[in-house]
Amino acid sequence: MKIVLQRVSEASVTVDGEVVGQIGKGFLVLLGVQATDTEETADRMVDKMCRLRIFEDENGKTNLSLADVGGELLVVSQFTLYADCRKGNRPSFIKAGPPEMADRLYEYAAERCRKYVKKVEQGRFGAHMKVSLVNDGPFTLVLDSEELIK
Repeated sequence: MKIVLQRVSEASVTVDGEVVGQIGKGFLVLLGVQATDTEETADRMVDKMCRLRIFEDENGKTNLSLADVGGELLVVSQFTLYADCRKGNRPSFIKAGPPEMADRLYEYAAERCRKYVKKVEQGRFGAHMKVSLVNDGPFTLVLDSEELIK
């Protein structure tokens, strides 16, 4: 599983001109699922992400978590995080999880996020989405289960 996490002051996702998810201060999460991922992988990745202390405290130190600041989450599926661009000019997505399995784990991960955060909004799996955000910092992190879980 790969997560691109962006600390935002606001973010939204639109499908066919309709806003399907919108948050204020929190994380925009682009989540990619690979074929070997499991619910355990999702548990560990979500737990790590939601416990990250990347909001500033009263001294300007990044010392506060999403829960500490009452932050929100916008989780958007992003199979292109598993693009393999090593050969040729057209990316291969062979490592991305099959749609049914990836959708199930995407939904599972979003539900797991609710353990930490009251407001969790989502994109629409498999849809063509337009994502808007105001990156706060900017502050962007990449979490990869192959690096975090061994």
